[in-house]
Amino acid sequence: MYGYVIADVFTETALEGNPLAVVPDAAGLTAECMQRIAREMNLSETTFVLPPLAGGDVRVRIFTPVGELPFAGHPTFGTAAVLAATGHRSVHKGALRMETGMGVVPFRFVGRTRSGRTRSRRSLTARMLQPIPVWEPYARAEALLAALGVERSTLPVEVYRNGPRHAFVGLDNVEQLSALRVDLRALAEHDDLAANCFAPTDDPLVWRARMFSPAYGVTEDAGTGSAAGPLALHLGRHGMAPLGGAITVRQGVEMGRPSTIRARVTMAGDRVEQVEIAGSAVVVADGRLYV
Repeated sequence: MYGYVIADVFTETALEGNPLAVVPDAAGLTAECMQRIAREMNLSETTFVLPPLAGGDVRVRIFTPVGELPFAGHPTFGTAAVLAATGHRSVHKGALRMETGMGVVPFRFVGRTRSGRTRSRRSLTARMLQPIPVWEPYARAEALLAALGVERSTLPVEVYRNGPRHAFVGLDNVEQLSALRVDLRALAEHDDLAANCFAPTDDPLVWRARMFSPAYGVTEDAGTGSAAGPLALHLGRHGMAPLGGAITVRQGVEMGRPSTIRARVTMAGDRVEQVEIAGSAVVVADGRLYV
């Protein structure tokens, strides 16, 4: 029997944001069983917390319904928030070092606030440093645009890898973003890829986004932490947002699950020194798995 927790990530309000299942003590579960549990949960990701092996406080494995990921933003962020909110022994002095398939990811918790809609639930705010992404032009840009039903991108279509591979396609405005009708079968032919569409708002530091990734078993994602940092870098590299300053990414609006992610890229000359995201998460449920 294993306990599990459900959290809504990148929101302070229960039943919004991006839901995540966390198994806080997964010692003894095989990878095959983890994958079957993730398929049973049927969320974009389910995480499994294990004893550390490489100097971190915990080790985390991340599964979508169809496979394992070395790193992803929403599940690592949500897992850290769950461990802090539930008083897990791995959290020390408001900090946590999490081992992932892309190395050790540090978190710092900056406090709790009551959810505005449900007094008994509490949200927790945190910051995380992400793996530094590598990027290149996407070789199949025309086919990707066709699958998304988009004629052109406002910026070059480039792909960033920080664990998952994120391709970015810019649209002129939020109306175009909301009106997207994606050919998911055609998009599924782009292996190991998440397609991220973004658009400006009236505030130059606030951007709207949608993410589609049938290749990762996710039709549409409500809040993609691993894409928010690369999006800030992508916008900064092309002069659309200040490098070193924070942007806000709002996602999941069209799904009825709004998410808010803050992202900042720090440069040292021409080198990316640090990619940080921040946001909140709220625990909404817990239970037991009889496996």
